[in-house]
Amino acid sequence: MNEPTTHQTTPLVVHQPTPIIPTAVHAAPTVPIQPGHVPPVASVVLPDGRVVTGYAINPAQPEPVVAKPVVSRAAVNVALGGVGFLGVCGGLLLLTTFITALTALITQLITLTAVIFGGWIAAQVLGANRPQGGTTVHIRKAVIKRNHFHG
Repeated sequence: MNEPTTHQTTPLVVHQPTPIIPTAVHAAPTVPIQPGHVPPVASVVLPDGRVVTGYAINPAQPEPVVAKPVVSRAAVNVALGGVGFLGVCGGLLLLTTFITALTALITQLITLTAVIFGGWIAAQVLGANRPQGGTTVHIRKAVIKRNHFHG
């Protein structure tokens, strides 16, 4: 069959696997355990007519989402009241500061006016003692005739 032909067929060779002989394994003694609950066996008929029988496996449940704790109305009211109280305290502090500054300004203006007016009075009093070159008129002794004073 070593002759070349136009159409050659190769013989079919079947390989058989060699079984692996396991080493001696000593099995642990089995203790029968009664299951707490035996799940029901389910049978499903496939579209091609085959029947598959087995235990139903529950689908994996996702982790439950931890719900946020509900904030009570009382807590919200207390928080808003605290914010409002702080706002009022800040406003009163600003108002007190404004009133204090206004009082200081008014005090300084009164002091400035007193100093200026007191200085003017002092200048008048001290300036009256100087000799003057004018004529002194005594109104009680004067006789008024035709809009002229005669003494």
